[in-house]
Amino acid sequence: MELPKPLGVMKALAGSVMTPLERPDRLPRALVAMAPWGTSFAGLVAGAAARYPDRVAVHDDAGPTTYAELWRRSRSIAGNLLATGVGPGSTVGVLARNHAGFVETLTAIAATGADTVLLNTGFGGPQLADVVDSEHIDVIVHDDEFADVVGAAGAARSIDETELGRLATDTAASIGPNRESGRIVILTSGTTGRPKGAARSTDPSAIEGVAALVDRIPLKLGDTQAIAAPLFHAWGLSHLLLGLSRCTTNLLARRFRPGDLMASVAEHEARVLVVVPVMLSRILADDVAESIDVPSMRVIASSGSAISGQLVTDVLDRYGPVLYNLYGSTEVAVASIATPDDLRRDPTTAGRGVKWVDVAIVDAEGRRLPEGESGRIFVGGAAQFGGYTNGDDKERIEHLVSTGDVGYFRDGLLFVEGRDDDMIVSGGENVFPSEVEELLHRHPDVTDVAVVGTDDDEFGQALAAFVVTEHDAELTTRQVRDHVKAQLARHKVPRTVEFLDELPRNATGKVLRRQLGDD
Repeated sequence: MELPKPLGVMKALAGSVMTPLERPDRLPRALVAMAPWGTSFAGLVAGAAARYPDRVAVHDDAGPTTYAELWRRSRSIAGNLLATGVGPGSTVGVLARNHAGFVETLTAIAATGADTVLLNTGFGGPQLADVVDSEHIDVIVHDDEFADVVGAAGAARSIDETELGRLATDTAASIGPNRESGRIVILTSGTTGRPKGAARSTDPSAIEGVAALVDRIPLKLGDTQAIAAPLFHAWGLSHLLLGLSRCTTNLLARRFRPGDLMASVAEHEARVLVVVPVMLSRILADDVAESIDVPSMRVIASSGSAISGQLVTDVLDRYGPVLYNLYGSTEVAVASIATPDDLRRDPTTAGRGVKWVDVAIVDAEGRRLPEGESGRIFVGGAAQFGGYTNGDDKERIEHLVSTGDVGYFRDGLLFVEGRDDDMIVSGGENVFPSEVEELLHRHPDVTDVAVVGTDDDEFGQALAAFVVTEHDAELTTRQVRDHVKAQLARHKVPRTVEFLDELPRNATGKVLRRQLGDD
């Protein structure tokens, strides 16, 4: 019999943040330290520092930082920010790669009560300036490498790494406890236009989303986890938050290098690896990374973009039953999770809907469809966003929010066919690129592929395939077309095939399809 929701949530959380082997005074001490700061980044770090002060919180390119050091440096930054007028009502942008300074900055901003906007490291000057204006950013904290981009963005003030280091060691300015935590604004990926801010608070009701995730993925207290996914992205950020709540050691690196990442996982005996799918592809394609044994690894958590069934199979074959693939979005949070067993059953599935979240397939009129019928995917749960910061919103049906995807359920498993706006209508027939891409991914000479629609006088739209081949492979357009023709309907065969060295992707690994459609 399933437990009532409150008890089920508590049980799931207890399994990831508690252990009977822990010294009995540690958890109460953490709760006391956390209480004045609430459930924000500041509260989580304060609690972890009280619980395990000497445990390494972050190990980055510069070395280790303990929880006690992280909390001390974050409070110093917060005190200095507060002294310059940053507080409730202020908005601070963070433009940084994965390193301890990113974590310190987020913790410090939370302690002041200001809002945080996480900025994409792939932004150019005009796009950053647009976001500074639309999100009303007062201050940007940034890595030194982004100084030129930030200088042209128009923020009232900027803080580089040198100044941030000074603030972190300047204890003259003090800060008292503050439960008035600001929002964290995560920007949409902007692959189809201007990025929009999706605001999230640290409302305790959203703890259901956290519980749903740890109920399905075996994340434990004190894990060592390597977060390769960008921290400015919802996937990387959520695992950082989960990690701080579990007093984990977080392995971070400014740059993703497959060999260095897997060497770090092996050296530090990491139990968890957090990635976006394209990173998995590059790990398996890298001779050094692929050759490193990682017997400690029990979880590969993947999300952020579509993953091919062939890549799923390759990862499971190489590393064993450790892959967990999450489906969701910045707007709806976690919708479903595919466990290793689910993925062995069907490597193309998005898994089963998580607990306490309603995943529905609906038709054009908003009516729920039965299993087996394809329709639009809507998700309802406590962790969904409240709308974009510019006043726009996703389509809603009662408590459900649109993901923008189309899919169906089969035998209790969710299958995502693709983005609603990616659908190609060729000769009156509907084609989702993912079906053709999945087939081409299984070709032994193909390492990456994207399919888009192009204008066609005869059929309205025709399919164009952009293919990245294995080194030294001599694949031809005819062979690509014949491979599809042998297994799919004629209207799904690409009219044109173009071979590329690599597909254009954003910082989180999503294919920039609009660039492929340009002449």
